[in-house]
Amino acid sequence: MLKTFSVTDIGKKRKLNQDYVFSSDRKIGNLSNVFIVADGMGGHNAGDYASRFTVDTMVEEIEKSFEQSPIKILEKAIKTANTKLRIKASEDPKLFGMGTTVVACTVLGRYLQVANVGDSRLYVIGGDKITQITRDHSLVEEMVRMGGIDRETARHSLDKNIITRAIGADETVDVDFFNVELNRGDIVLMCSDGLTNMLEDEEIRMIVSGQRDIIEKAQKLVVAANNNGGKDNIAVILIEPFADEAAHDGGLND
Repeated sequence: MLKTFSVTDIGKKRKLNQDYVFSSDRKIGNLSNVFIVADGMGGHNAGDYASRFTVDTMVEEIEKSFEQSPIKILEKAIKTANTKLRIKASEDPKLFGMGTTVVACTVLGRYLQVANVGDSRLYVIGGDKITQITRDHSLVEEMVRMGGIDRETARHSLDKNIITRAIGADETVDVDFFNVELNRGDIVLMCSDGLTNMLEDEEIRMIVSGQRDIIEKAQKLVVAANNNGGKDNIAVILIEPFADEAAHDGGLND
């Protein structure tokens, strides 16, 4: 059985927590497990509403889906959430313009099925390596891919929070999907940009790799992000897909 821990934190600058997570290592519908991070946006409490509504809608859709393909299940859940969120926004002027990022995954044995919209991320951390699986749907990411700016410039750009895809932004939403083969000892990290804007990837890797307990790993990530400024809400889900093997062997980091 896998091991998981999730946490959200308001950070040091925000008055509302617009990040929302769902983490279940138990079967939901036809999925053996489900993990979701959403980072909402919008005035008043609209961002908070958007992230919660989107995640709750996705879970409801996953629970009643007859699909067998994990990717199709996640895709339908995300697209249904997009449609329903737009309906809610049209019904209440206070919610107009709201939206949210979403990164979702399910673990199937040694494989990870991932779906994402926006700039919340999923990483795989193993040993001395951290790999970003998802690709940010953001203005600066497009500029990097086109060769307009380098990664370091992008990290400090004033435009880094401008995203090019979000749940609720348009009538239809394009979703990116990834199928990842996991290795023994890998740890999966899902997070909002409140973490990645405050910490370099290598800092994240060192914190995750430096602790044995999954709860301590997550809590230290939040503390480090806040110590570096805590400019946004922080959401973290950690997943250890092979926790049973670690326990059987007396630890994977020995």
